[in-house]
Amino acid sequence: MAGGRAASEGLDWDALYADQAPRVYNFFRFRLGSQSEVEDLTARTFEKAWRSRATYRSDIAAFSTWLFTIARNVAIDHMAARRLHLPLDEAAHVAAEGTPEQEVERGSDLARLALLTAGLPERERELIALKYGAALNNRLISKLTGLSESNVGTILHRTVRALRAQWFADEASGHE
Repeated sequence: MAGGRAASEGLDWDALYADQAPRVYNFFRFRLGSQSEVEDLTARTFEKAWRSRATYRSDIAAFSTWLFTIARNVAIDHMAARRLHLPLDEAAHVAAEGTPEQEVERGSDLARLALLTAGLPERERELIALKYGAALNNRLISKLTGLSESNVGTILHRTVRALRAQWFADEASGHE
């Protein structure tokens, strides 16, 4: 374990936080939506990582893998305590970066996407949150979920294809 401690003591926590915090935040935002909950869970993830930093071993997993394992456990604990699943419901309330018209359209699109993803099974919602919320690659998602990398890619491909098909079917039928 001495090698693991040396690896964790040599980490630049400020740089790691700056690099990983937006990804962890977006993972929770895709899962929950409520900004106050997302901020709290992001902070809780880094607090747990800091408290258990002596257990991190770079010879076993990359820091991001270890951190997202903690984030997933924080999300599981939170959702079990609340029994709520709001994947994207409040992501539309994130600060705007475009014109008011662009933000209205974006908000409408996010609301539609939230409705579509709400009907997905838990596994697919989690994979979507890890891939598009946390911007993780399939290899890291595979390590986090225990699914093979090709299975992650296949599930994501099929899920996105189904979401697109539903999206365009709704547009064609006038049900936005």
